[in-house]
Amino acid sequence: MAYDFDLFVIGAGSGGVRAARFAAGFGAKVAVAESRYLGGTCVNVGCVPKKLLVYGAHVADELEQAAGFGWTLEEGHFDWGTLIANKNREIERLNGIYRNLLVNSGVTLLQGHARITGANEVDVDGQRYSAANILIATGGWPQVPDIPGKELAITSNEAFYLKALPRRVLVVGGGYIAVEFAGIFQGLGAATSLLYRGDLFLRGFDGSVRTHLKEELEKRGLDLQFNADIQRIDKLPDGSLKATLKDGRELVADCVFYATGRRPMLDNLGLENTGVELDERGYIRVDEQYQTTAPSILAIGDVIGRVQLTPVALAEGMAVARRLFKPEQYRPVDYQNIPTAVFSQPPIGTVGLTEEQALEAGHKVQIFESRFRAMKLTLTDIQEKTLMKLVVDADTDKVLGCHMVGPDAGEIVQGLGIALKAGATKQQFDDTIGVHPTAAEEFVTMRTVTR
Repeated sequence: MAYDFDLFVIGAGSGGVRAARFAAGFGAKVAVAESRYLGGTCVNVGCVPKKLLVYGAHVADELEQAAGFGWTLEEGHFDWGTLIANKNREIERLNGIYRNLLVNSGVTLLQGHARITGANEVDVDGQRYSAANILIATGGWPQVPDIPGKELAITSNEAFYLKALPRRVLVVGGGYIAVEFAGIFQGLGAATSLLYRGDLFLRGFDGSVRTHLKEELEKRGLDLQFNADIQRIDKLPDGSLKATLKDGRELVADCVFYATGRRPMLDNLGLENTGVELDERGYIRVDEQYQTTAPSILAIGDVIGRVQLTPVALAEGMAVARRLFKPEQYRPVDYQNIPTAVFSQPPIGTVGLTEEQALEAGHKVQIFESRFRAMKLTLTDIQEKTLMKLVVDADTDKVLGCHMVGPDAGEIVQGLGIALKAGATKQQFDDTIGVHPTAAEEFVTMRTVTR
């Protein structure tokens, strides 16, 4: 049977665009449908605008440190509207780049809501298209718990478009998004509290990293409230919000920001017209080649609930394009030793196994850990400490994990990710000459086993 397209991609986020572009480059006839914004979550309401806001929040640190280096500055003034306007302009520029990437690759771009109507058929706002393969890359969507007053709260989707910086903010959640936005709001001048229902945030990260970041955030004056959960939210006559906690306490703020998880975006996607199955968590079930339980339909990215990171979606999109249209170049995505960063203040960089994961996997481990005050802070009164940690297999000397909390952590750990991919040993770390004077050299000068 002749189809309108060889590949029909639903969702123009990172993974969908990558799959579409390369499939078209391999000679396939490709269409992409997008109902919201080109570039998906990352470009529009995720990592890119978030990082821009993190940069803005970090300026306060630079101003505080300036006096130690001889600079006398007048009292600074921050304008939220200017930051958001400049951010919006940059996002619009990136939207245009994504459009050009698709169109210049020969991809047919359809701006509208796509709904699957059969194993090889998609409806976009009333227009039907047939395709040999359909790729679902619709991403995720933030969710707020079903509590009274939930409509008064915001999520990351709305935070990037607030008309003004709230004076008082309650950030609810214990994942990296909650930690990052707490740092953004506080760094830009809002009185910020971070509420998490568990004992300590960032579950799944290395224990030393979690504890160290907690201590550093407390030094910065961030109000951390663990074992705290909101029962209801009410609007007060003056327009502020009252959050009643499950322990009976009441907190008043101008904004309640929820970062308590994301769900797969499957709304009105038409999966009921297919043989596509969901897993026990509600994500699309796929095999190792991103094939769903319907032979002609594939899925990648956040919607399959594996590793929900932009570079992972890009790798998955590339793998799908190669397998379908350039099989001689196909290679599976390696989910081991994926470097990642949390743009908290100070930031986290991590790659490989945590100490807890290594022990659970049966490794006999040696831990190398260093905490120090960065050279840049020695001319200031700031007492922030950097943490660096190596998890090493005691039997093979192989470095199993690298973890850092401190300035430029993400930049530094990217390079270490290559070392771990290559199977580097602690001896090879030791034999590497450091770049002096930098914080990064600490990773190759740690000689004493901490435990």
